[in-house]
Formats: sequence, structure tokens, C-alpha cells
Amino acid sequence: FSSTEDCSKYRFDTEEPASVTGQGLLCKRKLSAEDDVLLHIVLSGDEQKKVDTGRCRMITDLIDPGDLECSLCIRLFYEPVTTPCGHTFCLKCLERCLDHNPSCPLCKEDLSEYLAQRQYCKTILMEDIISKYLPAELTDRQKVYEEEIAELSNLNKNVPIFVCTMAFPTVPCPLHIFEPCYRLMIRRCMETGTKQFGMCLSDPAKGFADYGCMLEIRNVELFADGCSVVDTIGRRRFRVIQHSQRDGYNTADIEYLEDIKVAGDAETELRMLHDVVYDQALDWVNSLQAEQKQRIESHFGPMPEKDLEPQGSPNGPSWCWWLLAVLPLEGRAQLSFLALTSLKDRLTGIRRVLVLMSRSHST
Repeated sequence: FSSTEDCSKYRFDTEEPASVTGQGLLCKRKLSAEDDVLLHIVLSGDEQKKVDTGRCRMITDLIDPGDLECSLCIRLFYEPVTTPCGHTFCLKCLERCLDHNPSCPLCKEDLSEYLAQRQYCKTILMEDIISKYLPAELTDRQKVYEEEIAELSNLNKNVPIFVCTMAFPTVPCPLHIFEPCYRLMIRRCMETGTKQFGMCLSDPAKGFADYGCMLEIRNVELFADGCSVVDTIGRRRFRVIQHSQRDGYNTADIEYLEDIKVAGDAETELRMLHDVVYDQALDWVNSLQAEQKQRIESHFGPMPEKDLEPQGSPNGPSWCWWLLAVLPLEGRAQLSFLALTSLKDRLTGIRRVLVLMSRSHST
């Protein structure tokens, strides 16, 4: 009992006086179904705290932190979850394993239904034991986790890179995620709160191209088998400073690109070029067959309106990127436009492509 009040709930034998042992009171309780007598030591509040503290220290001395380690990361359980087959792992560790195989990492029991439900409830008892008896180890474990999250949240160093297709600022880019490494990457982007990763074309020599576009996750639709459809949209452009890898997916140290602004006569000339090329682009889009135009707009949306201020965005007019996404250009040609920091050069290049498209269409 934790207090004398708890002891009062039971009937005591008053014929025999209770013996006092030390500062505690020895109480006897009569059991209705058995003749056995259960003895309890009832202490005052301060005395009980001393006993609890001593008992806690004794249990702490008996507990080996190694007994409460995750068998996957070999570290103290953090956010422990228990599978239907009775095995306990760190939540993040279990998720990574289920990315590769929907079975228990220890006993290999099928966890397909468990994966489909995605009800990873924390094992409260395990959390309570660790927090009560291993507070110092838990603090160290939490510090390691927070350091990992801070590192993953950096959008300049070790930025996750999805090597797949071209992406452009302001242009939607839906993705089907099924590879285990990219499942992990998307989950980390969501957990850290950045909801961003880089998209680059593949490169046979370096692994991925030197230029790319950051994508922002707008929605993730998960399927029962762990795959997902991720709705993203292009944000900032970047140049890769260093190529690297982390946990099976590519990463990079990057620097962001912005268009170089011009003023005076150069700005006036740029505005005129901007208006002319926009009109040419609109004519080309309107010349497309209705079915072809509908397919483009269902995937990329309608062509954006002409920007009132061509230099208002660090990436330039959004309609330029929309057009580059729908023009029948190979990836390397699109990549050269993405890397440009001169709006004039980008507009001039688009104009040349439109002229070629018009000529081929007329013939």
C-alpha cells in the first residue's frame, strides 16, 4: 500500500495488536476465500518516498540498458511499438524494415495487415519503464534523435535527392513512390516538417545532374502495400556542390539559383521580349489539337497568365516553366534552361524553340 488510507479499505484483526517494526506498522488482512495472511508495511508520506526512492534505485541497478535496446538499431528503444506477434522495436526502425518486407524482422510473421492499417501505437508500458528507471539513458537517446532530425531538416547540406525526371518551379510533379529508399526519404521529409526534397535527372558519370529543382510535398496518399502517390510542386532551383548518399538514397550539398535582375534600357528591352515570346507561346498552345491540349492541362494545369512584372520572382515568369515542361524537349535541353540565371537568355531560347515548332507544324 502507498498510504494508511489504502490499508483502511480492508478489515483488520483487532484481537491481536499490530506489532511495530522500526517506524512501520505491520498490518494483517483477513482474506475471505483463503486463510493466508498478507502483511503490508504502511508508512507515512515522507517515509514512503524514501522507500520508493530506494526501491527505484535497486531496480535501476538490476536493469541492464542492453535489455531495453531495439534489435534493429542496437540503441535504447525510442517511441517503442509492439507488433501483433509480440516483438518491440523503435517506430522508425520498424517502418524502415516494413519498407523492404512486410514481415516481422525477428520471427518473420506476416505483417501485411498491420502495415495496411498503419496503427503504430506506442507501447506505453515500455516508455514508462524507460523514463522511470533509465532517465539519463533516455535523455541521451532523445538528444541523438533530435540531432538526427536537425541534420535531416537542413535544406542546404545533405538535401535528399530524387533521381527521376525534370521538375520546374511552380509546375506540379506527381510521383509514384514504391522503392524502399524513397519511401524512407518521403517519410523523413514529412517527419522533419520541411516537406521538401530535390529532383534531378540521372547522370551516368555522377549519379545525378548538377542542377535540379526543389519539390514541395502537398499531399501523400498511402496504399496498403506501403507505396504512395505524392503530389508535389516545384519551388526553387539549385546547383549541386557535392554529390553524396544517405541510407540508400542520394543527397547533395546545394546552393540556390536566382535570376539576375536588370534595370534601365535592359529592363525595357526585357519587357518587350517577354511580351512577344508570351504571345508566341500562347499561339503555339492554341494550335494544339483539343485532345492533346486536354491531356497537357489535366497533368500540368492551364497555361499561367502573363506576369505583370517579369522580374518579380527569383525564378522568373511561371508561364516559362510551364511551357518548358510541356514542350517536346529532351531532358538535357530542359536542364540547360533550368540552369540559366538570365531571363533574357531563357526567353530567347524559348523563342527559338517555338520558331522551330511552328516550322515543323506548318510542314
